[in-house]
Amino acid sequence: MDNDSGFARIRFDAIKTEVSLPLGWQATEDWERGVGMSGDKRFRVIVWRVDFPFEGVRDAEHYAATKTGSIKARRPGIQAQARKLKDGSFLIVYENVPASQGDGEKRVVFDLVISNPKDPKQGALLTLGVPAKDADRGLKLMALLKHNIRVDW
Repeated sequence: MDNDSGFARIRFDAIKTEVSLPLGWQATEDWERGVGMSGDKRFRVIVWRVDFPFEGVRDAEHYAATKTGSIKARRPGIQAQARKLKDGSFLIVYENVPASQGDGEKRVVFDLVISNPKDPKQGALLTLGVPAKDADRGLKLMALLKHNIRVDW
């Protein structure tokens, strides 16, 4: 617990990943992913491992490009853009995402694709979904999540 910063450090043993989630969030995991959500369930985080060859791509960059294109093809109303960050990870932003069950409005979804520095065919994916009106808060939260994520490769 980091009360001064307002975060709790959560270890998802199934995927050997630690994430700092805001205090008051709920967290759970299953055999393939970790999930966190705000008390009102409007902000949701999912983190899992990615085997790029299994997904049909070469590496993190190919994964980001392919996922962006496939989402736009399946749901033409969604705008998606991927950007390579200075540390080599990729941030994908999906805007105009339709509300899912229990959501009251459209959403913005952020994907952070991190490549294993020892094996570029393996990676981790951190997804954050927020209400569209909270996109700025979501981007700031994604920056904090990115800064504090620890993946045991």
